[in-house]
Amino acid sequence: MSDLRRVLAAADTAARWHTDQRRKGAAQEPYINHLLEVAHLVTEATGGRDADLTIAALLHDAIEDCGITEAEITERFGTDVTALVAAVTDDKALPKAERKRLQIAHAAKTSDRAKILKLADKTSNLRAMKASPPANWPAERKQEYIAWARAVVAGVRGANPWLEAVFDQAAAEADAAI
Repeated sequence: MSDLRRVLAAADTAARWHTDQRRKGAAQEPYINHLLEVAHLVTEATGGRDADLTIAALLHDAIEDCGITEAEITERFGTDVTALVAAVTDDKALPKAERKRLQIAHAAKTSDRAKILKLADKTSNLRAMKASPPANWPAERKQEYIAWARAVVAGVRGANPWLEAVFDQAAAEADAAI
């Protein structure tokens, strides 16, 4: 199957797996918008030369949010995609504070490709924080999220300077919007 067909199959799969999921923001936009934005960012960051990374971007929350197994991803999209998704997947059995701490601790230990995926994910989240923040989040919680995202990204710097600049802009704009 061609790379384009595989990417579109992943987009279709992600849309189906996340069909009932919405973003946390006041606009309650469909979750697929986040996945498509992350995929677009990694595609731009790699010049469109890494189809597996784009596919992993589309599927990066499937294990955490949809209960999809690594075996299911491997069967449909291969071991490389699965490894990338697994590298950015939190263990939902852990308390939230521990998951957040581990993201910071593990960020620097992942591959450059997983770092690009993490950067794109955090960039998309900060863009959403500016455009449509969760309605019930006070300013302090928004500031804490932005600071945490910066701490995660500190561990992935050096993977892609262009995407790091896009992240920095998103963080500055999210800060300014509070």
